[in-house]
Amino acid sequence: MRITFLGAAAEVTGSCFLVETGEVRFLVDCGLFQGGRDAARRNREALDVDLRRLDFILLTHAHLDHSGLLPRAAALGFRGPVHATAASVDLLGVMLLDAAHIQEKEAEWEARHARRQRRPSRAGALLYTVAQAQASLRLLRRAEYDAPFQPHPAVRVCLREAGHILGSAIAEVWVTEGGRRRKLVFSGDLGMAARPVLRDPQPVEAADALLVESTYGNRLHRSLAETETELVEVIERTLRRKRGNVVMPAFSVGRTQEILFMLADLVRSGRLPPLEVAVDSPMATAATGITLRHADLLDEHARTLLDWQRAHPQALRVRFVEDVEESKALNRVEAGLVILSASGMCEAGRIKYHLRNNLPRPECSVVITGFQAAGTLGRRLVEGARRVTLFGQSVAVRAEIHTVGGLSAHADQAGLLDWLGHFRPPPRQTFVVHGEAQTAQAFAQAVTRRLGWDNVGVPQAGARIEIT
Repeated sequence: MRITFLGAAAEVTGSCFLVETGEVRFLVDCGLFQGGRDAARRNREALDVDLRRLDFILLTHAHLDHSGLLPRAAALGFRGPVHATAASVDLLGVMLLDAAHIQEKEAEWEARHARRQRRPSRAGALLYTVAQAQASLRLLRRAEYDAPFQPHPAVRVCLREAGHILGSAIAEVWVTEGGRRRKLVFSGDLGMAARPVLRDPQPVEAADALLVESTYGNRLHRSLAETETELVEVIERTLRRKRGNVVMPAFSVGRTQEILFMLADLVRSGRLPPLEVAVDSPMATAATGITLRHADLLDEHARTLLDWQRAHPQALRVRFVEDVEESKALNRVEAGLVILSASGMCEAGRIKYHLRNNLPRPECSVVITGFQAAGTLGRRLVEGARRVTLFGQSVAVRAEIHTVGGLSAHADQAGLLDWLGHFRPPPRQTFVVHGEAQTAQAFAQAVTRRLGWDNVGVPQAGARIEIT
């Protein structure tokens, strides 16, 4: 048995792992590469495997860096089933269509811009169209948490709660080859324990080979209490004293809903006055509806907050913006508004318009709430850029930029080590993935030093490793 690391190896995006034996071939995750100048090229060149020979694909969750190349796989010939949790299947029905729609619209914009400038278009070939994304959705198959299923005669799978976003899963995979069965565990993305909204990541106790994420494997998050205090200060100062707007780039799935729950909690407790919040992302609107349909996956505190919000709709006035003209109208609001918009790394979608309007205004604030991959616009803002380019124009950065790290949907080093500490005995082989190169190396060293594990490695992209 061997695993080929097609993505998320010494980097955060493009999660994709090929598992092969003489009896079965399957992918775990099928994610987009995001950020950096060569992301478009890498996505076009990704999936350099015989997709027609794949037996199935297993998705850990719906974020595009884990699922976003699924329509391309289907367009290039994959016809097998794609297994994911029921909540992930519902989210993918929104996210993959949205990703395709954004690609089509940005290609149209670039073509028009090129015609006006009388130059060749710089838009490359689309990764996939809306029609191809719709076709890929027909391959999805629903799986339940903690209910083993058999996607192939040689493979048994059980999905466990990962606590990262709605529907996120840790995959326990038993593969039989030549009469011998070995257990692989794919952590997917792990959330922080004891955080609001979602249930905690579920412990796993045994594996022959483990692939564990390391997005924040070299650092610790701020505590939730410190994060809430900082968020209160930023909102109060910006809305009340400086008379500006608060712009929050937020992933449509997971982060937007978590922020809404947190704001509701802060208003309910009296730490913030009544707020007006605009959620300017059709996908976030749809994802919030899906979250409410899967309320059984939320923790008890989140369900209590839902009841309070329904009883006090004027305390947190949330407006879900879908119409384009209504979105444009937000840019005429000069003060008093909290704007949640996608994408979370500021690379596409409506957030770019809100940044173009609010970044030059010193009375406004931009609150970064999630991981920003190298090469993304969000990363440049975090690193202190004084000017950025939006829609081909140079835009001054005069707004305050705040990074609120405690809202991360990823476990920090302590959280990851705590989850790993449940393995008894340690896995025979551990591969640290889904982390930038230095971060992954630092976390691998921490696992060896703190847990005493002696077979921990950081694979490089394209590496093919035998499972012993």
